[in-house]
Amino acid sequence: MRKIIKNSYLLISVFMLLILAACGNDTTTTDGNDSEAEKTDGPVSAKIGVISYLTGPGAAYGEAITNGFNLALEEINEKGEVKIELDIQDSAGKQEQALSVAQKLMSSDDIVAILGPTLSTEMNVVGPEADMNGIPIMGTSTTAAGIPQIGEYVFRNSLPESLAIPAALEKAVEKFDAKSVAILYGNDDLFTKSGFDTMKAVAEDMGLDIVTIETFQKGQSDYNALLTKIKDLNPDLILASALYNEGAVIMDQARKMGIEVPFIGGNGFNSPQVIEIAGPASEGLIVATPWFGDKEDPKVQEFVGKYEAKYGKKPDQFAAQAYDALYIMAEGLKNAGEADRDALRDALAEIKDLDGVLGKFSFDEEGDVVMDPTVLVIKDGKFQLFE
Repeated sequence: MRKIIKNSYLLISVFMLLILAACGNDTTTTDGNDSEAEKTDGPVSAKIGVISYLTGPGAAYGEAITNGFNLALEEINEKGEVKIELDIQDSAGKQEQALSVAQKLMSSDDIVAILGPTLSTEMNVVGPEADMNGIPIMGTSTTAAGIPQIGEYVFRNSLPESLAIPAALEKAVEKFDAKSVAILYGNDDLFTKSGFDTMKAVAEDMGLDIVTIETFQKGQSDYNALLTKIKDLNPDLILASALYNEGAVIMDQARKMGIEVPFIGGNGFNSPQVIEIAGPASEGLIVATPWFGDKEDPKVQEFVGKYEAKYGKKPDQFAAQAYDALYIMAEGLKNAGEADRDALRDALAEIKDLDGVLGKFSFDEEGDVVMDPTVLVIKDGKFQLFE
């Protein structure tokens, strides 16, 4: 009798579980898809980590980038389609510090994505870690070759040197009928080394005579020896891959030495700091960039006005790229419908023709930027279109 009663209880229990499961499915499913119900229940709220170069010799990069993020953050949260919180960490431009703060951010389940770090050298160690942990990371100023190719979770919206340098060099060669170039670059930084590789390859492809290749290190202050050699060889153009600190000093010393040929700079020169440090010696510097603050575009001028009102200065390329980057993240979160790392990664990869202050933006199949560069020259103390 006990066995019969026990079996009866078992059958009743199984029957009740089946009923509860069926009821549970009926109450949690909308149009047959539980995740869709969650996605449409109010704006997505997400916390994004930021790794920025805030202290040290290149802090002007980090300041502009962080300002761009914060301005975009105010606008995005005010619109209310998504709600974003930023956790901003300082890398001081150092690989080990960038990796340390990245690991701290990645260990938090609240962090759905990372923006930064500032330098390609930093991304070279942080990117693989982010990819391994399955967290989307987007560089807003990392222009060295191979960054998005680190892994499927690694993106960038910054125009790579492989697109910028050829655009600037081709236009300069045409303008000045140049036949020969000298190249100098910082050989202790991934970014400046990558810029050099591009400069050398493009110069060779164009059939230019490379009269000399000179190197220097971060923090170097005396460039007279290498500039004397360049002056004696009398090239038509000087190609320089440097961060703004060293680049501005190089130009200043070159002009004082009587070298008047045009400089073609890599992405590190795309900062008003070059003008501030080098002064009149920066005149004639040619660069390629996705950003031109004097562009007659309502979206650009609205951004410039808001940025200048808030920070007391005009935005540079790094501020503009950061501003657009947070909007790209917001679009990804909106399309993902949830604050989930994998869903956000997939949504970012699908972004096409998003309107930003830099123009229409898309990611290619590797997570790299699809955008046309604009060639600028420093004239009368400011960046202007190079024509």
